[in-house]
Amino acid sequence: MRQGTDPGGVGPHVVRFVTARSVLAELRRGGPLTATELVGLTGLTRATVIAVCEDLVRRGWAEEHEPERTGPQRGRPPRTFGFRADAGVVVGLDIGAHKATALVADLRGEPLGSAAGALPEGPRPAEARLEAVSSTALAALRAAGSSPESVLAVGAGVAAPVDRDGRVAEGSQFWEMFDVGVSDALFARHGWHVLLENDANLAALAEQWRGAAQGLDDVAVLLAGERLGAGLIESGRLLRGRNGAAGELAFLRLVDGAEGPHGIAQLAREWGAEAARSPAGLAGLAPRDVTAESVFEAADHGDAAAAGVLRRLEERMARVVAVLSTLLNPELVVLGGAVAPSAAQLLPGIRAALPELTDTPARVEVSALGGDAVALGAVRRALDDVAERALEIELPGAGR
Repeated sequence: MRQGTDPGGVGPHVVRFVTARSVLAELRRGGPLTATELVGLTGLTRATVIAVCEDLVRRGWAEEHEPERTGPQRGRPPRTFGFRADAGVVVGLDIGAHKATALVADLRGEPLGSAAGALPEGPRPAEARLEAVSSTALAALRAAGSSPESVLAVGAGVAAPVDRDGRVAEGSQFWEMFDVGVSDALFARHGWHVLLENDANLAALAEQWRGAAQGLDDVAVLLAGERLGAGLIESGRLLRGRNGAAGELAFLRLVDGAEGPHGIAQLAREWGAEAARSPAGLAGLAPRDVTAESVFEAADHGDAAAAGVLRRLEERMARVVAVLSTLLNPELVVLGGAVAPSAAQLLPGIRAALPELTDTPARVEVSALGGDAVALGAVRRALDDVAERALEIELPGAGR
């Protein structure tokens, strides 16, 4: 039997697939690269590299660059190839309880446009939410100067556990709000390949990609706004659990001093209103007018009652971080979400309290990505999917 035809061996089509993926990965990572540089990076022969690059150019994933001429040269100039970051786009969606955010990026992950839209409530909430999500994504594509046909993958984050097959977990009415068939609906409307994921997991991917956790393999990212939810990365991979609920923190109800997954914004508002009802008051605010932002602002201006609220927040969040540090032993815990800029005021108190609460305190930082973390992580998830499926994707206009 000839080599390459043994059913138990590796056929030539598999070899071609593997070599093409390795060359494409190097082009995506850097470039433009000469054929000689690609030979050194991949270990392939020059003839194979040239053949693969020419095929990638025909498919639309790569382009050949004109050689730079810096003076008189002998012989043929080196052939140089680059990755086409403009061969398509990806979309990252952050689908919250009340708002959807869409971010469009090229195939290197550079943002091209974004949009946000309210998610309505009504007698047909699923249909209304799907329409709003679709409209927000299309608005972001218009802002990016891109068309729906150029979308190669969509990452979508929701505030609910999502299993490995993209199904929202059962067991909570709040989770069920997000189980509206986003993946099927966007495929039916636009033909988009959609990857549904938990929002905190996507925030963790974003922090590892372009945030505080770059270069780290053991990280917990805590979305700390209204409710606490964690994205957990252990040994460089996301921890999901059986049905995607590994980062759900409802178990904090059982922890003395933590008392539930209440987020910084919720607690600041509730404790601030409580302080405003006291004889001393809080910055002259009526209880109904207290917001999380007003509490942090009042503390920044020296209001004693607001400062007391922040001390309570420091103690509560220190206990939550201590629980994560003890259970998971991450190198870093990142406080993220839209509340992150305000949470920076809590860092000194949290850091000071941790050594008394756990023998394995993690380093604690505040995200610089703010409210964009989930959408950015969704872009990262979509880019990874495109890299995995690249040679199965027929690019718009390829071969023309």
